[in-house]
Amino acid sequence: MLDTVNLNPPSRLKDIEEATQAIRFMMASDQLTGSLLRTLATTKPAATFLELGTGTGMGTAWLLDGMDSRSTLLTVDYDEQAISVAQRYLGQDRRVTFYTRDGAVFLQELKDQGLTVDFIFADTWPGKYTQLGDALQLLNVGGLYVVDDMLPQPSWPEDHPPKVSNLISVLERRRDLRLTKLNWSTGLIVAAKLASD
Repeated sequence: MLDTVNLNPPSRLKDIEEATQAIRFMMASDQLTGSLLRTLATTKPAATFLELGTGTGMGTAWLLDGMDSRSTLLTVDYDEQAISVAQRYLGQDRRVTFYTRDGAVFLQELKDQGLTVDFIFADTWPGKYTQLGDALQLLNVGGLYVVDDMLPQPSWPEDHPPKVSNLISVLERRRDLRLTKLNWSTGLIVAAKLASD
């Protein structure tokens, strides 16, 4: 079995990849991560999804490809140029709403509204390296929290590896999560939220 064969990517992914290269955006999710996101999204019918870090919409496209018609996706990024690519190719899908703002501010707004979600893909600093507690507070029991880029990446600055190690330790110590670490793709953690005792 080869994990890169017959991925059957979303129909708009090729266009998004070309536009991503054109603007030299280097932080897009890879296809293996996307494939897993799609599969996990399929397990959550009629769900509310939250993507922290839209980028150019690579992860967004895979999530939408796994979501059913009753699900919704909120996705946020502060990078106007990057998110405009996602909006150009995915904005016609009524299930997704794009927000161009700081992720930390957005998380606070969602908390203030009392919103809860069933799935979080945290692909930026807020909700991952900062405001982790705020993000997980939004997650319903049984909800999934997914992060990528846990294995060393060429784009990492020198001071980044300790931040990754710290995040992994924090997630491992949380008593409200059951998690699996995948030494695959860019390095993934999939965590499910437990009911409180």
